[in-house]
Amino acid sequence: MGILPPNVHRILDYLAVVVFALAPTLFHLSGNTKMLAYALAAIHLVVTLATQFPGSAPRPLPYNLHGIIELVVGLALVAVPFLRHWTFGARQFYPAMGVVLLIIWAITRYRDTAVPVTSPPAA
Repeated sequence: MGILPPNVHRILDYLAVVVFALAPTLFHLSGNTKMLAYALAAIHLVVTLATQFPGSAPRPLPYNLHGIIELVVGLALVAVPFLRHWTFGARQFYPAMGVVLLIIWAITRYRDTAVPVTSPPAA
């Protein structure tokens, strides 16, 4: 059972979107690595907006599937820069971001027992 509740995880997801969007400027990414950062920002935003976080309005992506996606992306971000022999900023940013995503994945409470938001009983 993780220590990070879903509502905090959601805030960190939006922070990750901002970090991915700013990465090309902060880490001097160019070419494919720049486009990948922008694509990951957009994809992370779409996944977060589509996720059914516990206690939130109904959405199409189950919360536990959101966690699986983050696990796969985190592992890929750690490995790909070394497999593709990226250098400079890309070799620093992507593995570091992958490790951050994996840590967040590891400490998140994906099996939250919070009661979902429902409408009040009819009178």
